[in-house]
Amino acid sequence: MTIWIAIAVTAVGCYAVKLLGLLVPAGVVERPLVKRMAALLPVALLAALTAQQTFADGSQMVLDAKAAGLAAAAVALLLRAPFLVIIAAAVVVTAGVRAIGG
Repeated sequence: MTIWIAIAVTAVGCYAVKLLGLLVPAGVVERPLVKRMAALLPVALLAALTAQQTFADGSQMVLDAKAAGLAAAAVALLLRAPFLVIIAAAVVVTAGVRAIGG
């Protein structure tokens, strides 16, 4: 399969998903369960992506500088620090652990 076929299939798939979303009746979208799921699903997907990118290396689980940076961000978040401070804490701790560990 060439790269252009993969791009075309992806584009058609994205268009089909978008079209299916527009075809859903408004009554279904207004249901409380659907609204709650729509609000919580992005948070769950982002948490899963963060965990996978932080703790996985191929098929193995690892604890490295990324985990320390995530822990620093979590502590800053618990202390109700501003967003940029949370990001800076994660970056500084990750860089420090990498510099110390080589």
